[in-house]
Amino acid sequence: MVLQNYVILQEGVPARMHFVDHEITSREITDPLTNKPKTVKALVLTVDELNGTPIHGFYSTISEKHAVQFSPYLEGKTYREKVITITQMGKGFSRDWLVKVESRR
Repeated sequence: MVLQNYVILQEGVPARMHFVDHEITSREITDPLTNKPKTVKALVLTVDELNGTPIHGFYSTISEKHAVQFSPYLEGKTYREKVITITQMGKGFSRDWLVKVESRR
């Protein structure tokens, strides 16, 4: 990644991140099935560390299934005290994420 504005996961490759903030935003996307525009909500997390390297970037998902994995840490922003490793598995609509949460040392 040249600019590294957004963290893009590679299938089967763990990405270890530290988050400092988040927001839920609306985005207009092109629906991959209908090829028509639609508005969706996105969870956008601000990343200050990726795999031990300081960055200023964002990790974003429009998947409700994946966003729910963060829900215990959103209220009170307790993710700030954690390091979260995410491994993406599968593609398209069969995509899944393995999320491992550890205390930040």
